Amino acid sequence: MGILNVTPDSFSDGGRFQSLDHAISHAEQMIVDGVDIIDIGGESSRPGAQVLPVEEELSRVIPLIYALRDCGIPLSIDTYKPQVMREAIIAGVDMVNDIRGFASPESRAAVCESEVALCVMHMQNTPQNMQIQPQYLDVVQEVTTYLHNACQQLLALGVDKNRLCIDPGFGFGKTLDHNIALLNGIAQMSVQLGLPVLAGLSRKNMIGLITDKAVEQRMAGSLGAAIAAMQKGAKILRVHDVAETVDALKVLQALSK
Repeated sequence: MGILNVTPDSFSDGGRFQSLDHAISHAEQMIVDGVDIIDIGGESSRPGAQVLPVEEELSRVIPLIYALRDCGIPLSIDTYKPQVMREAIIAGVDMVNDIRGFASPESRAAVCESEVALCVMHMQNTPQNMQIQPQYLDVVQEVTTYLHNACQQLLALGVDKNRLCIDPGFGFGKTLDHNIALLNGIAQMSVQLGLPVLAGLSRKNMIGLITDKAVEQRMAGSLGAAIAAMQKGAKILRVHDVAETVDALKVLQALSK
């Protein structure tokens, strides 16, 4: 899953692909590089990010979805706003990726009668305060329980289980130790819930803490994390550096036979 942020303030690539032409060009390059899914985001969810008005988010993402919907690659919309979900589904996305795990009845209603895939993510608190002393007694079990309950709410509305995948939410209300525990718990979560796991580790603060590198210098660390996540059982990797990750996984798969 390649990340396509059309935001001025995302933690890694904010502002780089804000114009429609630049965003389309980046998507085209990701397709050449071997991307399987393009994840479009119009609002930053970095720690401390402020809420974006729904009209502004729509103006950023909907024209891009229309421009890319016939590109031959599935499109995902990264949003927690029900109105954006509805408009994106009408525009032609194949997946809705919700950092709030479809926690509101409105978000569940927006997607339950469609046929799009759904990524259910865990986040403790909100982007405004999630990294202020996050605490768990057992992070793997608590996140697994949250994801189980969130998925059950969708299934109760008639959502087919085959439409679902889960995301532990690395960096969303977690310390480095929490993130490492969740990485090591990917297989446990997947087996316990019977669902594929999406791992989003690319360029995140945990990579910076481990490598002592700034955001723009975290590619190598992100590749290491991607390989580790795949080995731990992740089925989808959400990344910035598509070409490099594809190459790393080709080598991993060739040498693991």
